[in-house]
Amino acid sequence: MKITGIETLHGDGGYRVCSYVKMTTDEGIVGWSEYYEGLTGVSVTPVIRDFAKVAVGMDPRQVGRLSESLLATTRLSWGGLAHQAVAAIENACLDIHAKSLGVPVYALFGGPFRERVPVYWTHCGSYRVRHAAFYEQELGFEPVRTLDDFTRLGREAVAQGFRAVKTNPVFFDRDRPYMFNGGFRIEPGFLDRSISDHQIGAIVEQLDALREGIGPHTGLMLDVSFSQRTEGYLRLARRLEPLHLYWLELDMRDPEGLALIRQSTRTPIASLEGLHGIHDFRPYLVQRAVDTAIVDPMWNGVWQSVRVATLADAFEIHVAPHNPVGDLANLMSAHFCAAIPNFRIMELRPDEAPWTRDFLTHPSSIENGEILVPQRPGWGSDIDEAALKAHPPRKAR
Repeated sequence: MKITGIETLHGDGGYRVCSYVKMTTDEGIVGWSEYYEGLTGVSVTPVIRDFAKVAVGMDPRQVGRLSESLLATTRLSWGGLAHQAVAAIENACLDIHAKSLGVPVYALFGGPFRERVPVYWTHCGSYRVRHAAFYEQELGFEPVRTLDDFTRLGREAVAQGFRAVKTNPVFFDRDRPYMFNGGFRIEPGFLDRSISDHQIGAIVEQLDALREGIGPHTGLMLDVSFSQRTEGYLRLARRLEPLHLYWLELDMRDPEGLALIRQSTRTPIASLEGLHGIHDFRPYLVQRAVDTAIVDPMWNGVWQSVRVATLADAFEIHVAPHNPVGDLANLMSAHFCAAIPNFRIMELRPDEAPWTRDFLTHPSSIENGEILVPQRPGWGSDIDEAALKAHPPRKAR
């Protein structure tokens, strides 16, 4: 079997663009994958197209060989968009390989370890603040204007069966609430990465409001991304100890610094979503720098992500996927979670634009806070190109 073509397709995701790779073969099997487009403000699509020129003519069933061969060409520009482009191609190859055998993707890795995967509501409330016009004017959701609205959303999450919720800092000291800068968007003060005691106090109030809504038995998480340096993370983690978080999620490029934070607080630490490949993960795992290692199957590729999870398992560390995008990505993450023994919990955004589910021939199924792992061959769904064309992309906001 040979790859005959690789193209990228896009659709309207509301405040973002939904992006997919379509891979065709000389035997008529089509493979799909979802990828992030423009998350950092820079497009990965041209990089995918460049790697596609190399991948065409290769056998998509030799997933590891193809992935490693493409990554070998990036040794002077490791990680970043290059790795993400290879991952998008790798994931489409996995879909084809599994379809050629008539099995789900997880079966390629000896799974499933589980048929149902517990999920948590990610960016709960915070994205409704960040993209208020979309959620309020287009989807008709109630606005998030006060701490009481976080309590309301917490009750909504529990009613939907979620095992945990994760939010980002939201502050209310201006005319309108705003989401705290994660440390990677050009805004005033974003290079300082320094948090005040007043802001930490406001975060505690926000989490208290959310806890009131979810109750004592639902997990509570906070994600502050790359927003702080070691000192700021330490002050925040220690201040949050009485809240008994499921985890505090943070990112930094210093294994020793991250290990120091974990060793200096009772708050569980989750991190590493921005890393690419086992070589990037290794120093953090050796340092036992995290309680939960977050791996992105769309940025690493599911085959490469399973390798990272295996390495983490050798250090007795749980793994959770980074998965803040669309429904095909949900299915891809579910297969990853089903394929590894040291899985913790899966990220899911339940308030995406509802029409994006129509892009899939078989959308995901969520029951009682769990996603059902598809049993159909491949990822368990193809992309409905007619539905995608009916929603052409607009400029992401």
